[in-house]
Amino acid sequence: MTSEEIKQLHETYVMPTYAPGLALVRGEGTRVWDAEGRDYLDFVAGIAVAGVGHCHPRLVEAIREQAGRLMHVSNLYFNDRQPELARALSLRSLGGKCFFCNSGAEANEALIKLARKWGAEQGRYEVVSFRNSFHGRTLATLTATGQDKVKLGFDPLPEGFVLADLNDLGSVEAALTGRTAAVLIEAVQGEGGVQAAAAEFLAGLRRLCDERGILLLCDEVQCGMGRTGEWFGYQTAGITPDAISVAKGMGGGFPIGGICAGPDLSDVLGVGSHATTFGGTPLACAAALAVMEIIEKENLLKNARVMGERLRQGMAPLVNKYDWVEGVRGQGLINGLVLSRPAFSLQRMAEEKGLLVLATANTVIRLVPPLTVTEREIDQAVRTLHEVCAEMEPIREEAGA
Repeated sequence: MTSEEIKQLHETYVMPTYAPGLALVRGEGTRVWDAEGRDYLDFVAGIAVAGVGHCHPRLVEAIREQAGRLMHVSNLYFNDRQPELARALSLRSLGGKCFFCNSGAEANEALIKLARKWGAEQGRYEVVSFRNSFHGRTLATLTATGQDKVKLGFDPLPEGFVLADLNDLGSVEAALTGRTAAVLIEAVQGEGGVQAAAAEFLAGLRRLCDERGILLLCDEVQCGMGRTGEWFGYQTAGITPDAISVAKGMGGGFPIGGICAGPDLSDVLGVGSHATTFGGTPLACAAALAVMEIIEKENLLKNARVMGERLRQGMAPLVNKYDWVEGVRGQGLINGLVLSRPAFSLQRMAEEKGLLVLATANTVIRLVPPLTVTEREIDQAVRTLHEVCAEMEPIREEAGA
């Protein structure tokens, strides 16, 4: 089908919850192709999902092999791949047990249920989250999200959620009550404009939670699986949360999510307290295990750190060159180009030049390429961004010129 045919079919039969542009039909590594055969350098990566690149041969092989052996049996039975994945995640995170589901929203929903179940006997049920955060689209997770736009039209929202300000420990302390069960935080707010939680803030948050006897939960849906240059974003600050959520990059494109808890919380969700039909299928777990194997064998944590620094350095001159470019921020391969004007026009112009980036928080261009990205691809993206900025606005005149 042509792009136009795909779009017409989509408009006829798919609910309009998104406003897609390109019709993409193929991917390989850091590139994707539209229906007419034009290729694009992909610095969106399925919104930080294709961490090991599109159609990595090892991932494709793992999915194909498992699909031919056993895809699904439900959690009424053991399967060999699920505990293998749980062990792999536990050893790289909190040393406890895991629960598997299908998406980031479901993973954060499970975190919230874990916190409420843990706090039930104490009358603790409130979760403190942060303004500009994003935790999902279920009723509970969109209520925890610190952005009003996702909540419009869905009242009445669930009770028990309170917002605080990122990197303001006093704001968090003021939000805590005797009903507080947990604080939920992203190491980097991806949807919120690539805003990082400062290491000293996360350390202070850990101390505060310990002092008040409440849980610290980390939403690792976007930062996890190597995106920040560590397995998980919280590890860049050297803290240990009580439980984390994971999804997006875990399956490399195959849907899977989950939570990992420390030993003290590992048995809070007992038999019958939470469940899922599709969580932790042999097929999904085989994909996730292959992703972790690729990350380690190809040294992608280091690549994320090195290539992320190269990307930030390449974008940095834009700040001094254009009045409307305010800054560059990020960690590893989750980065933002911060503007003082709406970012969508830059996104659209970059796309026309063969580079896919994502406008977020209205004025930020988010760049989350696969962790496999190369120096050459980073440099190509940087050149394209410089070209687009040059076309959008004349270079700032030097003082006295």
